[in-house]
Amino acid sequence: MTPVQTPRRLQILDTAAELFAARGFHGVSVGDIGAAVGISGPALYKHFAGKQDILGACLLHASEQLLEGARELTAGAAGRSGSNDPDDTGKGSGDTALTRLIAFHTDFALTQPALIVVQEREWGALGEAARAAVRERQLAYIEVWTRALAPHRPDLAPPEARAAVQAAFGLLNSTPHSARISRTTMRDLLIGMAESALTPT
Repeated sequence: MTPVQTPRRLQILDTAAELFAARGFHGVSVGDIGAAVGISGPALYKHFAGKQDILGACLLHASEQLLEGARELTAGAAGRSGSNDPDDTGKGSGDTALTRLIAFHTDFALTQPALIVVQEREWGALGEAARAAVRERQLAYIEVWTRALAPHRPDLAPPEARAAVQAAFGLLNSTPHSARISRTTMRDLLIGMAESALTPT
């Protein structure tokens, strides 16, 4: 069971993600994290078992945010299109489950660049249990996207659709490494590129 995310836990996770992104997992100590949030290093053990537990909680929380948000967006698609079919995403309307997922993931990547960097760079530092938990949620997230893509790309077999979705993630998650342009301009650029890549005319 995922621990309840209290304001203090969330503060620790946000701060740790920024430090891990800036210095790397091995370049940050429990004391560094404690100092950054204004508590002693030992006091962190009231919330987490150690630094590796903090890293796992960071990435698990991020994965759960993405999965829960994606499920909410796609669960509402049928209601907005007036259909009882959960796969009816309003294809051709310009507002589909897929377009909402693209915008949602883009916004997450743009507002949480530290988590994007940490997930990309520190996967190997995760403990086995944390890695399995994060991976489970990531796979579920991919499946939400794959179902949303299916009406647009009936030519793709499920393995190809999953590969296409993961390639789109690579594009959207490139934001921490992108050129220094405004967030609004970057958002529009990424959304347009992802939509073009996944649903070419």
